[in-house]
Amino acid sequence: MAKENGKGGVGGDDEDAADLAQGRLRLDKWLWYARFLKSRSLAAKLCGSGTIRCAGTPITKAHHAVRPGDVLTFPLGNHIRVIKVLALGTRRGPAPEAQALYEDLSPPTPESRLPKSP
Repeated sequence: MAKENGKGGVGGDDEDAADLAQGRLRLDKWLWYARFLKSRSLAAKLCGSGTIRCAGTPITKAHHAVRPGDVLTFPLGNHIRVIKVLALGTRRGPAPEAQALYEDLSPPTPESRLPKSP
């Protein structure tokens, strides 16, 4: 039986603490913590779209666990981002804190823009 977390939902903070203790975090939360997307619901939609790859494997679920060392590839705006997860994070903090969570393996450049669709 699932237990309430006191916020009207199931799981929540207890599950997050257990996942962090095991060195993993939900992909949608990590994308939000790292400030790639403005909201967690947008991060979950991106995860569900099947356009994110983790170590070359397509991801279709927001609850996919990421660990430090994972390499994520995903479209963001007009660019394909290639990101290495360095840390998991515990909150959505300021930009410098968020940038410490990842290494950008392929920073966006004007030459790397995706072509416009007709």
